[in-house]
Amino acid sequence: MTGTLRMLEYQEALDRLLAGTKPLPAERVALDDAIGRILAEPLAAGLTQPPFPASAMDGYAIRWTDMPGPWTVIGESAAGSASSGSVNTREAVRIFTGAPVPSGADTVVVQEDAVRGGDILTLTGDGPPRKGAHIRPEGNDFSEGMPLLPAGSRVTAAVIGLAAAAGHARLTVHRRPRIAVIAAGNELVPPGTRPGPAQIVAGNGPMITAQLQQDGADVTDFGIVPDDLGAITDAIRRAGDFDMLLTIGGASVGDHDLVRAALKAAGATLEFWRIAIKPGKPLIAGRMGQTRIIGLPGNPVSAYVCTLLFARPVLQRMQGVDVCETAETAILGSPLPGNGDRRDHLRAHLEADRITPLATQDSAQLAVLARANALIVRPPFVKASKTGDSVPFIRLDRT
Repeated sequence: MTGTLRMLEYQEALDRLLAGTKPLPAERVALDDAIGRILAEPLAAGLTQPPFPASAMDGYAIRWTDMPGPWTVIGESAAGSASSGSVNTREAVRIFTGAPVPSGADTVVVQEDAVRGGDILTLTGDGPPRKGAHIRPEGNDFSEGMPLLPAGSRVTAAVIGLAAAAGHARLTVHRRPRIAVIAAGNELVPPGTRPGPAQIVAGNGPMITAQLQQDGADVTDFGIVPDDLGAITDAIRRAGDFDMLLTIGGASVGDHDLVRAALKAAGATLEFWRIAIKPGKPLIAGRMGQTRIIGLPGNPVSAYVCTLLFARPVLQRMQGVDVCETAETAILGSPLPGNGDRRDHLRAHLEADRITPLATQDSAQLAVLARANALIVRPPFVKASKTGDSVPFIRLDRT
């Protein structure tokens, strides 16, 4: 194993994790299975929308040259039931939102600007402001063959609506990364279980699983594994068919930290295990065949931060997303001392363009993490910052 004598800088560690990580194969899936996935090929329109000139308002379709009227109403056009006739001089067709504009008409008078007595229509207001008013032209949204979205776009609810309207019942997306999660520790009991003496509830597994799912992964939680070399090794071997294995806890150098030894026993190749960051120094990286391995620290905040900094970029690469750290800055709301030799990530509250570190930064405090919506990034050896200085930060998802 390399990298045991020194701590890797954050970017070097991330680059080594991403090296050799490629997008997963593409697959065709139904729209209702595409949410959150990443397009593996560009999306183009298979239809023209709208396929005909359509009314944007309820009112009357007329010819602009006949303004200011009056007109004789000769028919009706509703969504799904177009008027069959053509509009001639001083004729009008009652029309509803989304309905096809009848042949000969080129403008819509909104119903609030007109009054109808029998079949006679007259203006009561100013009428349409211009020729073509309140009509959506054919292809106003998109035309058949038009590029709509590039490969690498995330499929949101709006994208699904766009794809459906453009004639697609299925989308070509990257396969979801299959992730195995193993939490190690004799002290852990499942959520909903009252802990006994010297025990704690395992909150890390559900937290990390939720974050991975939010980032597009298909996650299998292997549950809690005791601090036993054979048990941990067996669990790791069962993860050999997954795209990624995340272990939680047991990554440090204590007598009961057995994950590194278990990974070796399972046949994994370890690449590095110490990162110059806070929180989260004891992070393991390796491979077992085609399975990428990330061993997270056991402290809750450390595990969460390392998931964001390292596991998320690997997941993004697997899903065909360009990996880059978003460079955002905000105005510091309270002073900060100079930083040491490790890149630090301070839990903070971001409001508008002002960011304030929270009062405590203990890596075991989930209550503090849950209140934070951003991480202030403190580069190694950065000097003290005063209130009003600009500082970089990472925005936390709170969806």
